[in-house]
Amino acid sequence: MVSRAPGRVNLIGEHTDYNGGFVLPMAIEFDTVVALSRAKRDRSGRDVVSTVVSEHFGEAMLDHQRDQIDATHWAAYAFGVSRLLDSCGISTGPWRCSVATDVPIGASLSSSAALEVAMAAALLHLAGESWDAVATAQICQRVENEVVGMPCGIMDPLICSSAVQGHASLIDCRSLDIEPRRVVDGSVIAILDTMTRRELVDSAYADRRAACARAADWLAVNALRDAPLDAIDGMPDDLTTERRRARHVITENERTLAAANAMDSGDADALGDLMNASHASLRDDYEVSGPALDTMVAIAQSGPGCRGARMTGGGFAGCALALVDADGAEAFTRSVRDRYRDACGLDADVWLSQPAAGASLIRGGE
Repeated sequence: MVSRAPGRVNLIGEHTDYNGGFVLPMAIEFDTVVALSRAKRDRSGRDVVSTVVSEHFGEAMLDHQRDQIDATHWAAYAFGVSRLLDSCGISTGPWRCSVATDVPIGASLSSSAALEVAMAAALLHLAGESWDAVATAQICQRVENEVVGMPCGIMDPLICSSAVQGHASLIDCRSLDIEPRRVVDGSVIAILDTMTRRELVDSAYADRRAACARAADWLAVNALRDAPLDAIDGMPDDLTTERRRARHVITENERTLAAANAMDSGDADALGDLMNASHASLRDDYEVSGPALDTMVAIAQSGPGCRGARMTGGGFAGCALALVDADGAEAFTRSVRDRYRDACGLDADVWLSQPAAGASLIRGGE
């Protein structure tokens, strides 16, 4: 059988998902495709190992009875889905799998969630189980948290599994309610790859999450989503960092809800202004931007036909995005590439994208 799942870009609502807040991502027109079948048993009828092979990273094997999953290996994302499904009583037995992808790796476009969701779709079908986007996303989040060691939220696997063609999705990361929203007519999303890369597991991501937890504890709320903005003024000087992290999360939730309203009313200028403000908050309060991202965003914001721009994803490196007038998108692309090359000496990739569909089964069978 063959399944696919897309990468994603987040229009606004960064580092709010693990704080119980709101996000506004969309799936993009890059996919990870998984071709999976049952592994043949040996002559004695015993189970054999599962095998996964990638055009980018080579081959890996897992003995389900004996092997521990190496959290640092690329195959942990695939093997982790299988192991957690097994733990939920959904077992397929050993399998063989080939993976192909055009989602840029490490570019903040959710290549790992795309692999996890595509694997889950194929394994669930192989096991004869029905597909549920939310339950699948929760399994994939557990792979990140429990197998890989990345304390991320639910956003990436949920949008990869549930996205609606032609729409972004306003997601309430507490209730997991999903409300599709159309991108403003006459606009296109430009994805701007700085050609810099980061490893989130080795970054300050976990530190940011811990700071949010400390802030929520001081504010006596279950999550920063529940805190009013003026409450942070009373935080003591020894929690200055926690105050800034909380300010970002609280104001980012407000911006995300306002952005959904701007999309509903077709107000590209308002949406762009909110994206600009989001980047400033991520840069100054949450401190997850970086020199290349800041340069790219500044170039994009002053580019022809741009309504707003911001970094996207976990931060530190990878991609930014911009809301651009569709009729000026080609001129915007040329301007950004030329000016970024002059500023950083790197040849940026710029992709113009419309919202894509979430995961699907391309071909069934075993």
